[in-house]
Amino acid sequence: MTPSDRQEAFPALGHNHKACSADALAAAEERCKSLGLRFTPLRRRVLEIVWNRHSPTGAYDILEELHDGKRSAAPPTVYRALDFLVEHGFVHKIESLNAFVGCGRAGEAHTGQFLICESCNQVGELDDPEIAGLIEKKAAGLGFKVGHPTVEIIGLCRDCVTTANV
Repeated sequence: MTPSDRQEAFPALGHNHKACSADALAAAEERCKSLGLRFTPLRRRVLEIVWNRHSPTGAYDILEELHDGKRSAAPPTVYRALDFLVEHGFVHKIESLNAFVGCGRAGEAHTGQFLICESCNQVGELDDPEIAGLIEKKAAGLGFKVGHPTVEIIGLCRDCVTTANV
């Protein structure tokens, strides 16, 4: 998501996916350079595929797109690239879908609350410190230390609610 889309969990109508993807790739390249990380051509391409789809993308979908007719990346190679991208905050893994979505906030501390549309599979990201704080507070009351809270909420996005007239 671009900074202007952050108030919305889902990209607005007319959202420029191409510019958004280009911005995410440039930011990842700059962040890797500043941290001394290797942003290999494969890592870059995997990130580009995730961002170009702008919807949850599975590892095997990425593998299929990487196949260029001559050679194909092996599954472990793609998983290593995805692990790197998740570790450094360039993508999020949506566990319930076993898929990945781009994160436009790499390098910023934020929590993951994801709204997953059960109709169109679009994923919107919230970053609500109140929700994260409440989870930490309730968990601490049970003697539990929260590591990396990720909340996945299934429902219908605005467009699907409108279409279904729910």
